[in-house]
Amino acid sequence: MSRPAFAWARSSSARLAVAVTASFLLAFVLLGAGVYFAVSTLLTNDAREVIRADAGGLLQLYHEGGRKDLLDEVRDRAEAPDDPDAEYAIVARNGHIEAGTFSRLPRAIAREPRWIELRDRNPDDGSTSRVVAYLQPLRDGEVLVTGLQTRSQDRFLALMLRTALVGLFVATTLGGLIGWLTARWVAGRLRSLDETAAQVGAGELRLRARLDGSDDAFDRLARRFNGMLDRIGELLDGVRHATDHIAHDLRTPLTRLRNRLDRMRREWTLADPAQGRMLDAAINETDQILQSFGALLRLARIEAQPPPDACEGVDLRQLVGDAIELYAPIAAERRITFDCTTPAAQVRGDADQLFQLLVNLLDNAVKFAPAGSVVEVCVRPIPQAVELDVADRGSGIDECDRERVFDRFARLEAHRASPGTGLGLSLARAIVLRHEGRIALLDNGPGLRVRVTLHAA
Repeated sequence: MSRPAFAWARSSSARLAVAVTASFLLAFVLLGAGVYFAVSTLLTNDAREVIRADAGGLLQLYHEGGRKDLLDEVRDRAEAPDDPDAEYAIVARNGHIEAGTFSRLPRAIAREPRWIELRDRNPDDGSTSRVVAYLQPLRDGEVLVTGLQTRSQDRFLALMLRTALVGLFVATTLGGLIGWLTARWVAGRLRSLDETAAQVGAGELRLRARLDGSDDAFDRLARRFNGMLDRIGELLDGVRHATDHIAHDLRTPLTRLRNRLDRMRREWTLADPAQGRMLDAAINETDQILQSFGALLRLARIEAQPPPDACEGVDLRQLVGDAIELYAPIAAERRITFDCTTPAAQVRGDADQLFQLLVNLLDNAVKFAPAGSVVEVCVRPIPQAVELDVADRGSGIDECDRERVFDRFARLEAHRASPGTGLGLSLARAIVLRHEGRIALLDNGPGLRVRVTLHAA
């Protein structure tokens, strides 16, 4: 099934990566803006100190020599400047520039000391530059303007800005990489727990989450998860052992009861046929109970056994052929046929138990397949494993009930009128788990498809 658009945005890992990247970039932007503002302020203050010192010298000349000496000094500096970035002007009362280097000034010049910033055009190349200037009113209503072009400072600030943009790109890349690695690390720590939970949910109750000994939050979560699985295992073992003990303890008296009923039937059948029929029904009920207890004991033995020898190979095609031959007469009574695809395949395992697995799967398929339908049996080799499918065209099993049917005595029929013990799929799963394989119930559209995956020999 395809994922909806922007499904990644709802992922906790993706949100974590975005949060780490955004935090990294925000810190970089704030730091860069702070450094840029501090350097810009420092350069502007330095320029003002130079201008203030220059203006102080001109004012001293004005106070000592008068207006004429000030005009001569400004004209001399305009014609042969000591500093090419220095700007001067003497503005008359009517706003006319009497002397200086400024090409233009604001029409309304304040008649009080103040700082201004303006743009001045270079007559040589036509470029404009920022000028920081100080306005100093004189006694006769004129204004002395002393300024400094900040070309070198602006070039330095532009270089800082370009460097900051390159740094922002690097920080974005680095932040994204760090965010992705952080999200990947968190997802990796949780993936082991998720896979363990999925496999335990599929029936491998002996699995436990891996611990790394770091005692961090993930390690403590895995430890609590393992403790929960241990407790669940203890409860399930208690229920399983109680059931097994009951089956074992009741099997002997029930067998004696069945033998006595059989003797009574032989003695009473000729004398009283009605009593004989009642005893037949009682014997059938007793046989069904004994069959259930026998299945419980077989299930207990299978669950207690270790995995089979890995070197032991079994011809799965031959087992499938034997099982189909066994069920062919039963299927023929309901006009059910088998469609088999069984290439040569060797699997590791116990031949008797794998045959029991096939018998249980075929029994379910024939039992619930409609009369006159086809039961498919398919063996399919895959890399390092073999898949076995048994599919029917019956009513199938709802997805919400597919795990529940593996429980002991699980029956989907509320009236429980159909024959059976409710242990067939429980035995099948126990055999598959003992062989370290997988069993899954799938939709056959319509019907049920049971897929078993076993290790190839």
